Amino acid sequence: MQKVLVLVFADLNYDARVTRQIRWLTENYSVTVVCFSGRKDLPHVKFEEISMTQLTIVRKLGLALALFFKLFGLANKIQHGYFNDLRHLKGFDFIVANDVETLPLAFQLSTNGKVIFDAHEYAPRHFEDKAWWKLLFAPWYHHLCKRYIPAVVGMTTVSSGLADEYENNYGTRPLITTNATRYHDLKPQPISKPIRLVHHGIINKSRKIEKMVEMMKVLGADYTLDFILMAPEYASSATQEYFDDLKLSIQDIKNVTILPPLSNEDIVPTINKYDIGLFLLEPVNFNYTYALPNKLYDFVQARLAIAIGPSVEMTKVVNEYKLGVVSDSFEPNSLAKEIAKLTAEDITKYKLNAHENARVLSEEENKSTFLTQLN
Repeated sequence: MQKVLVLVFADLNYDARVTRQIRWLTENYSVTVVCFSGRKDLPHVKFEEISMTQLTIVRKLGLALALFFKLFGLANKIQHGYFNDLRHLKGFDFIVANDVETLPLAFQLSTNGKVIFDAHEYAPRHFEDKAWWKLLFAPWYHHLCKRYIPAVVGMTTVSSGLADEYENNYGTRPLITTNATRYHDLKPQPISKPIRLVHHGIINKSRKIEKMVEMMKVLGADYTLDFILMAPEYASSATQEYFDDLKLSIQDIKNVTILPPLSNEDIVPTINKYDIGLFLLEPVNFNYTYALPNKLYDFVQARLAIAIGPSVEMTKVVNEYKLGVVSDSFEPNSLAKEIAKLTAEDITKYKLNAHENARVLSEEENKSTFLTQLN
């Protein structure tokens, strides 16, 4: 049996995309995973858990200086210096590198050069809305892409807009493997009164979650919104402060609630009881412009109607399969207006359309696309 090493600098309990990837691989390969935290429900996988580098003030300063002076090898050692702890990992037929920061380690550990790169999103413009990130990290990620993408034997990303950008800048067109989750055998639930909306995901200031709160003020008491939010383990103090401020801001808003985070496996069954899956994502950076997130597919598997802003890739899916409504702009009033137009019959129709297309919009096509790279 061939051996595959999967690299990801994340806690797998909160990384649905990589978890799916691992499950596909275990059907025909012996799989070892390097990550910050493994999963007990993947019994046939060997985990090599590494500790996320703690960026002390001194280390942050060193990283900033290394990036400012474009000493990218030093920057990698400061933030991701895991090679010495993992150099015993040898003899793999393929290495799957998730996100651009894992590429140096992947090629250090590879003995045959067979590295597959799952870029997830477009790395060099990930947080371009933040000046400090654009100054320091964007050149590093551009360097990593320019150096390593020509050397990989396979590459994937989540949407066509991102694939276009990689092809335009680095000459390689990734295959598309969306963030579709597995098929869930569920049924649409009856419409609630008041209408119940849900949004789940990682808390991030760039996502401007407060806009969905503003939207709920417009919709009023006939609608409720539950946020199921998680602060990632790498969250900065500014992100935690933003989350705390968000919690304070909704204390007097009776139709908005923040609930505890859920594991990836619990999300779809839990949100099945809601009516509408909500995501208003202002395109403040390139990746948000072409976002095609897990949550859109989770909404489908949960058999929900969907309400979104006019995000390019999400709009294609919602309109093609008639899954819900798309606002004219990213302003809260615009999406509130579209939701307010919906009758109970409209919501039921969208739920049924999600039900009818749940298999088509599940992970199966992505599975075959991803695995072809290992042939």
